[in-house]
Amino acid sequence: MIERWKEKRQQNKDEIKDTFIISSPFGRVMAYVLLIIFLILVIAPLLIIVNISLKTNAEYMMNGVYSFPEKILNFQNYVTAFISGKYGMAFINTAILICVSVPVSILVGTMVAYALGRFEFRLKKLMFILFLIPTFIPGMTVTIATFTLIKNLGLFNTRLAGMLLYIGTDIMQIYIFLQFISQIPFALDESAKLDGASRFRVYWSIILPQMKPAIATCVILKVLSIYNDFFTPYMYMPKSNLRTVATALNTFAGDRMADWPLMSAAIVFVALPTLILYFFMQRFIINGVSDGAVK
Repeated sequence: MIERWKEKRQQNKDEIKDTFIISSPFGRVMAYVLLIIFLILVIAPLLIIVNISLKTNAEYMMNGVYSFPEKILNFQNYVTAFISGKYGMAFINTAILICVSVPVSILVGTMVAYALGRFEFRLKKLMFILFLIPTFIPGMTVTIATFTLIKNLGLFNTRLAGMLLYIGTDIMQIYIFLQFISQIPFALDESAKLDGASRFRVYWSIILPQMKPAIATCVILKVLSIYNDFFTPYMYMPKSNLRTVATALNTFAGDRMADWPLMSAAIVFVALPTLILYFFMQRFIINGVSDGAVK
């Protein structure tokens, strides 16, 4: 039964893919032209940052942004930025936040989606609405209340503050999981129950394995979100030894001016892990999005 469901899902994905194939030669040419233009718009800022990172501060001030550096392989800014920005500790703090927050967030999200998607109970529609409401509220409007709560819990200036916020603020992944669960046939649950499986057993052995594409997508997006987040660590973990890779960039910005070559070097080696992660994991993101689109 599981194999038949997988074959049907793959067939639906192939049908969706076929509908978006551009058959006209002119259409294909225009598609490639637009893709090249957007590719240039994405890559150009990265190349400019790399170019600045290879210059000295005096060279940057004298020659500007677009001139080539006098020494092409001048990596002194990278060494200085790593040491002065204390990026060794920053990477450790970021890794701790990711390793704790992401698994717990995914586990809680899949359980909530399983309960909302499979169980019938009173006030179920109200629960859907309550989960939907926070997506319409800008995060900045509840910053004071959140800060007061974290402060009263005694978690301010601790890693637990970041972990708690990252675990409890990702509502959209619940809706991704809900949409994916809705595609899994109820017959799989019923077959497992006939064999004596409990509800948790159904969730753990039937539902969770079938949600791997959605889980992989949410894990990647969650990791990138935590890695690139500046506001939460800056607001709730301002202590110098709790800096993350994002807040460590603030080291190179002064009150009156910033050391742009040093900051550019820091931006480059901070951005590299995310680029590598996306390069190797992009198929999981695409599969998760396409699987969620199949109904």
